[in-house]
Parts: sequence; structure tokens; C-alpha cells
Amino acid sequence: MGIITRRDLLALGAGTAGYFTVRPAWGADAGTLQPYEMVAKTDRVRILAAANRYLSEQPITVTASHSERSKGGQHDYFSEGDYWWPDEKNPNGPYIRRDGFTNPANFDDHRKAMVRLSLIVPALAGAWELTGEKKYADHAGKHLRAWFVDPATKMNANLEYAQAIFNLNNGRGIGIIDTLHLVEPARAATVLANGAVLEGATEIKAWFTEYLEWMRTSKNGKEERDAKNNHGSCWVLQAAEFARFTGNSEVMAWCSNRFKTALVPEQIAPDGSLPLELARTKPYSYCLFDLDVIGTICQTLSNTTDNLWTFTTSDGRGMGKLFAFMVPFIKDKNTWPYKHDVEHWDDFPNRQPSLYFAGVALGKTDYISLWANGGLNPDPTVPEVVRNFPIRQPLLWMEKPGVHTKR
Repeated sequence: MGIITRRDLLALGAGTAGYFTVRPAWGADAGTLQPYEMVAKTDRVRILAAANRYLSEQPITVTASHSERSKGGQHDYFSEGDYWWPDEKNPNGPYIRRDGFTNPANFDDHRKAMVRLSLIVPALAGAWELTGEKKYADHAGKHLRAWFVDPATKMNANLEYAQAIFNLNNGRGIGIIDTLHLVEPARAATVLANGAVLEGATEIKAWFTEYLEWMRTSKNGKEERDAKNNHGSCWVLQAAEFARFTGNSEVMAWCSNRFKTALVPEQIAPDGSLPLELARTKPYSYCLFDLDVIGTICQTLSNTTDNLWTFTTSDGRGMGKLFAFMVPFIKDKNTWPYKHDVEHWDDFPNRQPSLYFAGVALGKTDYISLWANGGLNPDPTVPEVVRNFPIRQPLLWMEKPGVHTKR
């Protein structure tokens, strides 16, 4: 990881006001370090190291494995609810829920494959952006086409069979959270398509157009859209980013309104806490997870006329309060006054990308310093942690100087 100096932070801090990922409103002075340039300086080595490893990795999609418990076909995504276990009192009956405790026997091959895609494609896209070497773009495109274009290996554009429960249902709306791991691949595809280095871009966009429509109109999609906790946040982030990728301004506007009228007033308390996440058996990691999801919603939707970062309700709820509440517990987890997570307490926090997004958008250089120099891990390897860390390449979310197409 590159070390960000105090001089870098002062240069960045001089220009944070008014910066958005859609169109930079500052940084014309050649002596000012741009947000993109700071991420590039910090992450260049880690991005290239990962991308060079991934150049030898071949695509693995949903067609590579199938569960006999799935009611779908070979091209249908299937997963089983994490926290559902056999009932010792009724071994042949429906599974029962043990919140926070993951059942390792449940089928998750498709989710592992999707998480793998979310690691590989963004790193390759980042490497292409840093170097201009087409080999990285070509290999990213190979993975994207396997998932979304190739008739032999593509995934059907729905999640009818996600997070099923054995002997209870075939799939649930709650399962739509699984495709949160398509958000950063969609952002990577945007970067590659805008750079005219993504073969099959039209067909890939068509898949996301179809999936977004399914999210908006299906029974499962509507149920997840209306969820009150992080599931509702994840639906909005997915819809917003898929709409950005496919050019659906109507859905983007709906998501912006949803952020203001539902996510902020229903999830963020007046003191900045996230009560619905604090009530879970893994409150710390769920708060960090929702922090990143809501922060990335702001990053993808904010522009010079609609700044979600500075939006507040009449009683003061907003992103400033949320980050002011959470950042001290990222700096020092030992100050966390709530119950500890039942699993993986020692594996958090990681290098939350929303720290950097918020630092730039809100002019908080201490957030940027914590992100860059706070010793936080940008590349967790514990599977459960990786699953709850969907945004890993902040470079792709910052406007590159001299690039005027939307990202």
C-alpha cells in the first residue's frame, strides 16, 4: 500500500468541497492532488498484483455446478439461506433459523463463483485504467461475457431461486442481496465500455437491463425493495448502479428519492446509529456493511445538483451523522459499547471504501487518513468477511482527470 503523506492530505483537503464522482468541480490547479490520483497512488501495487494473478484465472459461472435441491435449471442462480439449519426436533421438516450462525453445509457454490467474479473483474479493470494495457481489459471482458453473454455459460437474469430454505421455499426476495456482488463488476464494465475496450458491451448491458427490470417488477424484487434494513439499502445500490450502467435515468432518480424518503429516515437514527443493524447478532459487522452500502449509493448517485452526501432530514439524520457515529469505532473497535458479533468479531474492521468516499465528499481529511494510513486491511480473505465487503476498488468509483464520460 502506498503511504499518503500529510502534504498529500493538505493538497486533497484544499479541494474536497464540491467534488462528485460524476463531474469534478475542483482540481484545475495542477498542484492539487486529485481524489483519483490519491487512490491510484495508494492502490497501484495491490491492484496490479491482483490483476496479474487473475490473468491466469478462467471464468467459472453458475453452469459449473448444480444442486439437486434447486428447483431451477442449469443456468439459474441458486443459493440457500446462510442462517438456516436442520431442526433436531423434526429432522425431516423445514430448516429453522439461527441468526448469525452460518450453516457450512448449505449450497453456496454459485455465490462463491459470483464473489470470485467480483474480485477478478474490478481488479482487471483497475489495472487496465492504471496501465492502458489491453490484456487486462480483454481478460475482464472474457469473464463478463461468460456470465452475461455466452449461451453455454450465462446466468439467467433473475434470482428466483436465491436463498432458498430446505423444505420451506424455493427462493426468497431476501436472496437478491446475493447480486450485490455484481455492483462492482457493473462499475468495472462501465469503465471498460467507456474506454471502448469491452467486447460485447451491448449484450452485457442488455443482461443488466433485463435483470434490473426483474428486480423492479417481480414478487421477490418488490419484497426486497421494501425491506427496512441493509437488504433495502442493497436493493437501492444495485438498482442505482445497474441503472447507471444501462443509462436508465428514471430508475436512478427513483433511487435518489428512495434514499431520501426511506433509507435515511428509516435506517439512520438521530444520533447517527443504525438501530436495525445494532439489533442483529453481528451488530458491528452489519453496521460496517450498511455504512459501505449506503455510502456507495451516495457515491454513485450524487451530482452537482443532487448531493446525497449532504442531504439531511428535518431532524438532522444524514450521512454526516452516520459517519460521525461509526468512524470512532473504526479507529478503535475496543470502544464499541454494544454487544460483540457472534462470529468473526476479530476479522473487522477492514479498509472501508466509504471512508474515502465520505472523506472526499464531506471534506474530512481525517477519514481519508484513516482509510489510507490507518492500517486497515483492503483485501480480507475470510470468506464470510469477503461476502460482506462488496466494494474493493475505490479507484473505479472516482472520476479520472481528463475523462469526461460518466462512470
